[in-house]
Amino acid sequence: MYFSKFFVPTTKQEPSDAELASHKLMIRSGMIKKTAAGIYNWLPIGLRVLKKVENIVRNSMNAFGAQEILMPMVQPAELWKESERHDEYGKELLKFQDRSERDFVLGPTHEEVICDIFRSYPISYKELPVNLYQIQTKFRDEIRPRFGVMRSREFVMKDAYSFDINEDGLIESYENMKKAYIDAFNKIGLDYRIVKADAGVIGGDVSEEFHIVADSGEDLIAISDSSDFAANVEVLDYSKDPSELNGQKSPDGVGKLQVKRGIEVGHIFQLGKKYSEKMKVSLKNEKGKEQDLYMGCYGIGISRIVAASIEQNHDDKGIIWPYSIAPFHLNIICLDPSKKEILEECESVYNILKKSGHDVLLDDRDIRAGIKFTEHEMLGIPFSIIIGPNNFNKNNYEFTVRKDNVKSELNIDEIKQKLEELK
Repeated sequence: MYFSKFFVPTTKQEPSDAELASHKLMIRSGMIKKTAAGIYNWLPIGLRVLKKVENIVRNSMNAFGAQEILMPMVQPAELWKESERHDEYGKELLKFQDRSERDFVLGPTHEEVICDIFRSYPISYKELPVNLYQIQTKFRDEIRPRFGVMRSREFVMKDAYSFDINEDGLIESYENMKKAYIDAFNKIGLDYRIVKADAGVIGGDVSEEFHIVADSGEDLIAISDSSDFAANVEVLDYSKDPSELNGQKSPDGVGKLQVKRGIEVGHIFQLGKKYSEKMKVSLKNEKGKEQDLYMGCYGIGISRIVAASIEQNHDDKGIIWPYSIAPFHLNIICLDPSKKEILEECESVYNILKKSGHDVLLDDRDIRAGIKFTEHEMLGIPFSIIIGPNNFNKNNYEFTVRKDNVKSELNIDEIKQKLEELK
């Protein structure tokens, strides 16, 4: 991609309503543009990151046996009345009528729709387990949307639903999805913890959240300083002040608790028969007896992950993207592109690296070098090469790692090798 042809509306001004670093940087770097409270456009550079997160999650889900589908965002209200969540969900559920005065809702989640799909077909117990997922835009009418895409009304989510004939099967499906989440979050490059959690309005007997630890997080989580134990403070026995948990013995008997702030990026549930009983999702078991199915559901906040990653990976100059979800892997900063021979060398290096399978941005704009350097640091592209009057036609280029600003003089083969080592 040539920067001169790329729509990246960067700005120096911070939005007046932005509190979090991720919100400020996503606006300033031209990733998103607000249309209404809690509703954002994803612009080209932001969408590149969002799609990379989607693809990592999709590949992990597929690798662990889930099958992708796509369900409608608009859902008949009678399905929600059947599950008894139509009134229970509260004002966050947007309700409306079509021209025929039929009642609908704008889906914040899809348990009801997936149940309606599954009960519509004559499925044998021998075909179980089945795990279906989608990556789709959802809407939740938040009373106070804030923090950019971290807590928005419209958001992109991966939601999956498993069906099993018995509880043992549900537990196996649940653990399988936990492995898929670990695989995805590791590949995305998040520093996260798996946290015991409350099931909330989704319901179910067992649930766990995936949190990244960040000072900007809205949730309070208690973490052992010596083991993997972690829990949302909502599920622990404590007085009104969560800070009283600090220093207490961890419930697993290993180490002491520390209360930290976390950003929830994933949530998995063992729903049991909560929905299948009410919505009559059943089939005949091996004894020929009609039996309600055991369900699990599994959510990942795709758009929230983008913001959460920035919260973990930024400095005072801008974003520092992990290689796996960076909009581009490397930026070729062309100094004095008005000189034909310099631009041609930049284009030659660009084409070589593109053919090697790297996402490359070529900053061919005829603007001041200082602006290019400042915007490169703000955009957070992991690596850069500088080619200009002082080093063109010498086969060595200044290669810089954005994360620690380490610079080195490398030829094109060494750059290709370095990219493989550092990615």
